Amino acid sequence: MSETVNQETNPVQEPEKTFTQSELNAILTDRLSRERGKYSDYEELKSKAAQFDAAEEARKTELQKVTEKAEALQKKLDEITKANEIRTMKDRVASQTGLPADMLEFLTGEDEESCMAQARKLVERVKASGFPNVKDSGETRTPGVTKADILAIKNEKERLKAIREHIDLF
Repeated sequence: MSETVNQETNPVQEPEKTFTQSELNAILTDRLSRERGKYSDYEELKSKAAQFDAAEEARKTELQKVTEKAEALQKKLDEITKANEIRTMKDRVASQTGLPADMLEFLTGEDEESCMAQARKLVERVKASGFPNVKDSGETRTPGVTKADILAIKNEKERLKAIREHIDLF
């Protein structure tokens, strides 16, 4: 029995196999070709990934451009809207205070209270200045005089005087 126990504890050792250089080269070549086969499309995948990244970047850039343009347009729209609101408010203030429309440019406030105060002061100053309210802006030109009338004057001095007085007809 000791022999059987001895055999079980000492398994038969097979001699280690040795390879020739050509066998070793064949094994390595086979192994390398299998590994290279796994990654044969690596360069193609790498170029496709680069193209995808470039397209993604271009799309992102286009999106950024469109976003910036939209933001700029929104800013312009906000400015125009604010200017319209201020103009409407100034018109309302002018109608409430009796301020002439040609004096709206002197209202510099951004809110209705400040414009109302400015308009009241302007109306007081205009009334206190004593300037007459003249429809024709104070022109003294004789109505009904025409260019033909002036040219029909026979006396040269009088004709030149009439031309100077009514130069706007010439």
